[in-house]
Formats: sequence, structure tokens, C-alpha cells
Amino acid sequence: MQNNNMTAQQFVDSGVKFTPHTFQVPLDYSDESKGTIQVFARALSLVEDGDSQKPWLVYFQGGPGFPSPRQNGYNGWVKRVMQQYRVLLLDQRGTGNSSVVNHQTLAHLTPQQQADYLAHFRADNIVRDAEFIRQQFGVQQWAILGQSFGGFCSLTYLSMFPESLSRSYITGGVPSVSRHPDDVYHATFKRTMEKNQAFFQQFPKAQQLCQRIADHLATNQVLLPNGQRFTVEQFQQIGINFGMSDTFLPTYYMLENALIEVEGKTELRYEFLNSMLMEQSFQTNPIYAILHESIYCQGFASNWSAHRVRQEHPEFNYRSGQAFYFTGEMVFPWMFDQYETLKPLKQAAELLAEKSDWTPLYNAQQLANNTVPVSCAVYADDMFVEIDISRETLATIPNAKAWITNEYEHNGLRVDGERILDKLIAMGEHTAAMR
Repeated sequence: MQNNNMTAQQFVDSGVKFTPHTFQVPLDYSDESKGTIQVFARALSLVEDGDSQKPWLVYFQGGPGFPSPRQNGYNGWVKRVMQQYRVLLLDQRGTGNSSVVNHQTLAHLTPQQQADYLAHFRADNIVRDAEFIRQQFGVQQWAILGQSFGGFCSLTYLSMFPESLSRSYITGGVPSVSRHPDDVYHATFKRTMEKNQAFFQQFPKAQQLCQRIADHLATNQVLLPNGQRFTVEQFQQIGINFGMSDTFLPTYYMLENALIEVEGKTELRYEFLNSMLMEQSFQTNPIYAILHESIYCQGFASNWSAHRVRQEHPEFNYRSGQAFYFTGEMVFPWMFDQYETLKPLKQAAELLAEKSDWTPLYNAQQLANNTVPVSCAVYADDMFVEIDISRETLATIPNAKAWITNEYEHNGLRVDGERILDKLIAMGEHTAAMR
């Protein structure tokens, strides 16, 4: 059921009309007795279009566990898309203005109740929410755009409700439809090492700085501004930034000013520690940590896949006197012992890591019979989504075309979205014309 009481909060900015919508959707679509949650979406349309009936495009955010972007200005990919579409920015369940999942909202539940609740926050139910909204809007078909994890959601949508889709655009997010997460992490650890090597080759002094910081953390109790002990493992996790463009130099600048001398003793500067806390998105978006590995699971448990695979790459387990390497987009069980807002969710995270009866996210047979034009930007040097796995998947999906490029990193949509969407839209039109 849609709640229209937010219409009064509609506003206009830069010639774009922003209209909020809230919906009460089932927590569990197979058992509505479990109650409902709220899902929020914001519609964007051009003021100059008036009551134009342009088709809709729904945006699926990367993550999992992050809200849709808060568009600021008529620019980027939104500018290109709105030439042809009205846009719906969906706050995926558990994020943004949808019923929020965090350590506060889960505190009243037992660990088993937390795990049972969180099991309903994967791509299949995100897609069911979108389909629920489509029906509420009375729309026969709409287009979808998925960035990163949003691309995973797109393949789930193509598997479950292909008749509801006119076009699918994917940027940096074509997953395997069958592989175990171990395969994914073997590939991403390799990519992460390549990014490390490129960084330290460009900034040789950074290796010494990283070792000094890591050694200091290993031998001293250093607290972040929230009172949490800062560790070598947490420091390594800022390597996730290497999957984005133009992050090497800012990282070096940060390392360069990390250490100070106070009365003859080495300390870590408060500015550095504060920036390290700001890097820890797990603190405010726990779905990312708790459900990250489950996005690869269908009928099997992850059993802390990244942690197990990491043991086959001992170079990432820093020891004093050895080379230092950052990690990437991986989650580890120790995070639930160290991060303040994840500690209350440790038992639930363990239960979900052991869960083996995950339902399918993709229908390989349906994808093999796909008729929806699918246009993908696949980044050759993507640190998070392995190009070889993406190509493997796309080879099995008819009417799916890929633009493979090394011009962008994983965040290409944010960096040059207008150009990228222009190309993907043109590809989709060509595919449709050839059918």
C-alpha cells in the first residue's frame, strides 16, 4: 500500500521536481503474517515536462546496504537519463528513508531474530519491492539502471520479472549467476594486490609510512574518536578506495601527515584518526558487512569466504618487517569484534555466515531466454567485479551487450555518468532494433 502523505514535501531544484513516495511492503512476500516494512523512493521529473508521460527508469544503488543517491543538481547520469525517462531513486529496504537497519533498530531482537529478519534484505526482496511499486504506479514496463550491487539486482529482476522491464542498463555490476564466493574472492584478492603494487610503485615512500603506522598500531592502544581501538586490520581496509578513480594521491597525502612527535613520542594525528573513522561505513551501514557475502550465495553458506581465502594469500596478513598491503572490498569475522556498532550483531552475523538454505537469486534458464535489451559497462580493471566473471555471465544472456573499457574504475557512473549512460542507451536502442 502506498502512503501519499509525503506529497507536501515535494520540492523543485535546478528545474527538477522531486516527489517522495513511501510504501508499506511485506517483510516476507511468502508469508505476509510477518508484518510490513516501509520502503521509500524519490521520483525525479523535469518541471518543463509538466504532466508528460515519459517512461520510468528505476535506479538500483550499489552496496548492499546503502541508500539511493541524494541528487544535487541537474547533472551526471541523471541529466542524460531524464532526456528520455522519469527517474525513481529507490532506497533499498533497510537503507535511507526506508525502515532502517542498524545496531539501534535491531537491539531489541535476539541474535536469531536478527538473523531471521536480515535474511529478507537481499536482492530478491529488493526486486520484489520494486515490482510492488511498479504495480502501485500502474506502470506496465519500466527500465532499470543498476550500479555495482545494483547490477546484481538487475539480473535478479531479469530472472524474476522480465516481462516488467523494457531496458536494463548495468554499470560495473555483472555477477556470476552460479559461482561460489570463494571464486569471487580469489579474483578480487589478485586485483587488490595489483592495485597495491601500482600504488606503492607510484609512491615508494608510502610503503615505509604504512609500515610505521601499522607497527605503531600493533604495539600501542590507539583509539578512534568514537573510543574504538584502531587496529592494523582496520587500517588495511582503507584499500577499498583503490577501486575508485583518482584515490592514490589523496591516500598518499593522508599517509604523509599521519604521524607526529609529541614530547619525543610518536603518535597518530587526530586528523588522521578522524579520517580513518570516517572511512568506516560499516559503522552506519551494517547491512554491507552482515550480508555482503550472501549476495553470492544460492543454496550454500559463505562460511566467511573472504577470511578463508585470505589465508591463502598470507601477504595480506601484516607482520612487522614485512611489506604492507591494503585489503579491498571484503568483510571478515573479526570486524564484529572490533567495530563498535557491529559488536552487538556478531552472533547474527555468524548465523548468517553459516546459513546454507539461501534461496536462488538468479534463474539461469530465464536468463538464457532473455529478450530484454541489456546494456553493460564492464570495467577492465575493476577491483570489485572481475571482468572474466562478468564476460562469462554475459555470454549466456541473449540480447546483452557489453562495452568493455579501461577508461574508468568501478565508480565510472559517478565520474562520467552522462557519457556512460549515453553510450548504454544507444546500445540498448540498437539491440532493440536488431531483435
